[in-house]
Amino acid sequence: MTWRYDGVRRVLGSLGVLILGTVVVVLLYPGGLGTTVPVRVTTGDFASAFRALNDVVADAPSWMGSLVDLAGGGLLVALGLLLLRVAFHYRDARTVAGVLLTGIGTVVAYGLSEALKLVVDEERPCRAVPGAEVIAHCPAAGDWSFPSNHATLAAGLAIGIALLRPRLAALALPLAAGVALARVAAGVHYPHDVAAGTVLGATLVAALLLIATPLTTRMAGLLLDRETTRRLPESTV
Repeated sequence: MTWRYDGVRRVLGSLGVLILGTVVVVLLYPGGLGTTVPVRVTTGDFASAFRALNDVVADAPSWMGSLVDLAGGGLLVALGLLLLRVAFHYRDARTVAGVLLTGIGTVVAYGLSEALKLVVDEERPCRAVPGAEVIAHCPAAGDWSFPSNHATLAAGLAIGIALLRPRLAALALPLAAGVALARVAAGVHYPHDVAAGTVLGATLVAALLLIATPLTTRMAGLLLDRETTRRLPESTV
């Protein structure tokens, strides 16, 4: 059977995903571009939402605070392990390609989130919002808030898992949402930080899977076939 890459449809679809994601991130942007003064978000809907969730955490038992502090990193690790399970459990070419592209897209998204932090210079709510209850350690000055790296990584991994194995979406997507919620509840991010990170991670991974899955699957298939051929004489001895 002749392999055919429907490039135009995939390129246009990938560009559409990237444009939509860019628009959403721009809409969530808190301002401050081109200024030397850090952005301090103390008013508006996102600041109000942060205060509301932060107040709930402040009134919760101390063990709840410890759980929230651990959840941000712990759930992210769980997503990484889930992606590895997909990689080792389903060893067909498409899955191998998808796991590889998910990893690459997530790393690229993380790099972009770091670059955006340097451009936006948004102060963490744990330093900007008076009276904020901080469960996690508040990062040092200069470690900016927009967008959330944790949310970026979690969304990239989760959307990759969901697209590769839709049945796992019911597990992966809530885990990513839990990471984002935990970062706000811990007092180190605003809701718009985690929303922007989520869009960034999901957009990059989805666009990369859309445009590169056929070619990467073909390459993975050739490598798997070669590996199978190499092992065949050993297995027949």
